[in-house]
Amino acid sequence: MTLQNLDYEQNCYVTSAEAKRVVEQTQLDASKNAVERNRLGQFSTPNALAIEILNYSKTLLLPHEKIRFLDPAIGTGSFYSALLQAFSIEKIESAVGYEIDRNIAEITLKLWANTPLKLNIADFTESIAPKNKKLRANLLICNPPYVRHHHLSIDRKTSLKKLGIESTGTQLSGLAGLYCYFLLVAHGWMSQDGLACWLIPSEFMDVNYGGKVKDYLLNQVTLLRVHRFSPDDLQFANVLVSTSIIWFRNTKSASDYSVEFTCEGSISKPIFSHTVSKRTLQAVSKWNKSSILGSQKTSIKSKIKLSDLFQIKRGVATGANNFFILTPEQISQIHIPSELLTPILPSPRYLVDTEVFADEQGNPDFERKLFLLTCRQQPEKLRINYPSVWNYLQQGVDAGISERYLCKHRALWYLQEARNPARFLCTYMGRHQSKDGKPFRFILNHSKAIAPNVYLMMYPKERLANLLEANPELVQSIWRALNSISIQSLIDEGRVYGDGLHKLEPRELANAPADGLLEVLENSSCPRA
Repeated sequence: MTLQNLDYEQNCYVTSAEAKRVVEQTQLDASKNAVERNRLGQFSTPNALAIEILNYSKTLLLPHEKIRFLDPAIGTGSFYSALLQAFSIEKIESAVGYEIDRNIAEITLKLWANTPLKLNIADFTESIAPKNKKLRANLLICNPPYVRHHHLSIDRKTSLKKLGIESTGTQLSGLAGLYCYFLLVAHGWMSQDGLACWLIPSEFMDVNYGGKVKDYLLNQVTLLRVHRFSPDDLQFANVLVSTSIIWFRNTKSASDYSVEFTCEGSISKPIFSHTVSKRTLQAVSKWNKSSILGSQKTSIKSKIKLSDLFQIKRGVATGANNFFILTPEQISQIHIPSELLTPILPSPRYLVDTEVFADEQGNPDFERKLFLLTCRQQPEKLRINYPSVWNYLQQGVDAGISERYLCKHRALWYLQEARNPARFLCTYMGRHQSKDGKPFRFILNHSKAIAPNVYLMMYPKERLANLLEANPELVQSIWRALNSISIQSLIDEGRVYGDGLHKLEPRELANAPADGLLEVLENSSCPRA
């Protein structure tokens, strides 16, 4: 039989098997609800994307190089299907896959029974890499399970951290997701100069815990390319995760080298493409288009940041807003005394205006008034002094609220974080599709209300606080200056998730430029705060 006939038969087989795989995958996805899939991190790679990844990866391999393929989280075999479409069987020396879910693995075994695939039904992170280096993979392609850190037990995290250190010497933060550990553990499975491609969430490039991952990519291997899909271009159905693909070679990196950085569009036709040096990637805190271009501009950097003027904290995380945040009607019904209540702002979507005025009692002067149950007494005293409140809290115990994560880890499960009202606030998250096109808004608060954790509370530091006390008329000017901060600069400091959801953590807002505020202070003929 000629090679042409063999290729034809292989294509027919793969086409048929892929059609069956899609049906099986659809049924598997339908058999698990969204909560379960989120907990397990099982999101199959669309085959069109897998094919594009394999076709590009093929250009990075030597023409006559035999393939030793490895997929540490193979699922039903989307990448393996694409491998068989990109390479002939004769080209594939070996193909190894790992799948922890036995139900999925049994389907995969049937689908690809007549191919070279060796499937291991096991946890890849607990498996042992081949001692013979000649058997290690020279083409590793993986879409690792997207399991958030809070779904990993303490024992599991401890074990994974140890594996990461043993494999690369890198100790990850406790906030790292499972995909970060997969990346490090797989290092020992790669041959020298082997090629790896990882389809992973973009968030590691924008957050503190991702620093160790970026250090690994820049210093222990040679990073070849990073492609960030647009946050609006979701690669996985029903998963609001901004996705990236990284390619690297298992070669100790040089002191400096060039990396291809692409954004948006497809792998083959990116909208943005830029060559960036390793040193630049080491210097910027976030790997995004704006940071990379900004680092290479010669313009003068901001003279002052918000951190120079404000201490920024997240609003109160109650652990159960529906239980602890109450309306006046609920308060009247439960008989909660006013001394145990603190006015609190509603979610930003309920704010008609960005300036919150106060009524005669200092509460927000709008119809939707809310109050936080703020109780610091021990249960014994509470039962005697405030029996109605004690009875209400018992309802929370019966409903399991006291066992929720935040509540359970407090000295008193109902004890709330201490927060003073903040004159200035910033919304914590938002989308461009909002009415004013701004994902973030600065709020001027004249009331005594504190804020829930969907806001960032901005407390002027001592000098600015003294200045505002002496010159109250500056409050409006400061607020206008905050709102004049470029939305793009705020977006650049924050992170973006799937479907265009932008978020700002306190440190990220603190890093935003505050030159407009500095101008206000200088024009006031007052010393800088």
